[in-house]
Amino acid sequence: MTQPLTPALLQQLQATLQARRALLDGQRQDHLEGQSRAEHARTVLLQDGDDAPQRDAEREVDLARTDRDAVALAQIDAALQRLARGQYGLCTSCGEPIASARLQLNPEAARCVACESRLE
Repeated sequence: MTQPLTPALLQQLQATLQARRALLDGQRQDHLEGQSRAEHARTVLLQDGDDAPQRDAEREVDLARTDRDAVALAQIDAALQRLARGQYGLCTSCGEPIASARLQLNPEAARCVACESRLE
């Protein structure tokens, strides 16, 4: 049986999520250079280069990075919303509590280990 999350632990996890969000958002903004994701993608796709195959690979990596960052920010935002609604720490699939050790390692976790394993 998983112990309920204490108010102190919830506060700590919320601070961790907010810090991760701020860091990731800052890195993303630096990477996008103030552009939207679509504008940045257009800029990257229009860049000239003599080594077309190499540029193709670089563009793919760049676009994958912006997509990965967007997904990570969405997961953090979803966790912060669950916190605000009082649903944080409950598996979004089965409704059972998520182990506090899992949340401390991965505060944006939305599912318990069992449900996450089934999805993978």
